[in-house]
Amino acid sequence: FSPNVTSSRRKCRKAHFTAPSSVRRVIMSASLSKALQKEYNVRSIPIRQGDDVEVVRGAYKGKEGKVTTCYRKKFVIHIERLQREKANGATVNVGIHPSKVVITALKLDKDRKAILARKNRDSAKGKGKYADLD
Repeated sequence: FSPNVTSSRRKCRKAHFTAPSSVRRVIMSASLSKALQKEYNVRSIPIRQGDDVEVVRGAYKGKEGKVTTCYRKKFVIHIERLQREKANGATVNVGIHPSKVVITALKLDKDRKAILARKNRDSAKGKGKYADLD
């Protein structure tokens, strides 16, 4: 165990809720669908605007749509067509935590492709101190 890492509830909660935006991005990761996991050999990736997702937990389970906003301050994402009506008749976006969705389609650009290449578990097999002596 590392002596620099705490398991204190108080300190862990403080670190979580005062985390800077760069750390919140990593906290707000979502797992990929089975098809995407097979394709990229990556289990999860930080979510971003433009990804297609499906809600897998909660009252909105089964609903699909494109991510319209990543609200890092509140640790939620907003999905298109996922809205509810307020008492006064106004519609508001429903916040969903990224851990409760699976990504069904990625919005790819060169940075995202680099992340997938870096996290690819097949390419990591050759890494390490010792090579196989087969």
